[in-house]
Amino acid sequence: MNVYFTLFYIFFKVGLFAFGGGNAMLPLIYQSVQSVGIMSGTDFSDLVALSQVTPGPVAVNAATYVGLQTAGIPGAIVATVAVCLPCFIIMMIVIRVLERFKTNTYVQGAFAGIRPATIGLIAAAVVFIADGVLVKGSLVSSHMAEIGYYEPVAICIFAASILLICFTKIKPIWVMLFMGFIGAMIGGFM
Repeated sequence: MNVYFTLFYIFFKVGLFAFGGGNAMLPLIYQSVQSVGIMSGTDFSDLVALSQVTPGPVAVNAATYVGLQTAGIPGAIVATVAVCLPCFIIMMIVIRVLERFKTNTYVQGAFAGIRPATIGLIAAAVVFIADGVLVKGSLVSSHMAEIGYYEPVAICIFAASILLICFTKIKPIWVMLFMGFIGAMIGGFM
């Protein structure tokens, strides 16, 4: 299958069926790129980190990254347009329809169901990403690879990031830069 068609199909599907923003789209992106063998779990963890650090929506950054890694600049353009196109089409339709039905109890009920599902999708993204970052299994013996082993430094950075975000007024970008610096310093001694 043509690589551009594959990229367009994957990211159009992501843009069409993933709700709740970029982080909620990550599980669908992960499953889609894994199903066609575009990137490994470690590469996907790198994608998520870069998508979080760079300006712009996470899903658009992720699509651009996957497209660039897979098929260069034309692939980045195809994937980026594909992930944005469904939203553009749907919003044009929804804006016209929602104004007439915004007080409808079924519409309100649908939103009441979508909100907690979105939180669940974000939690699933955490699980997928944590598996590739906090638990490593491929670098040790085959017996340990079955059960995996924990990365204590990654777990400490993860916990410290949560604490800093929840209990201080430090902006997320500063937490990411600081933790990247810490990782670089610790990595130099390992």
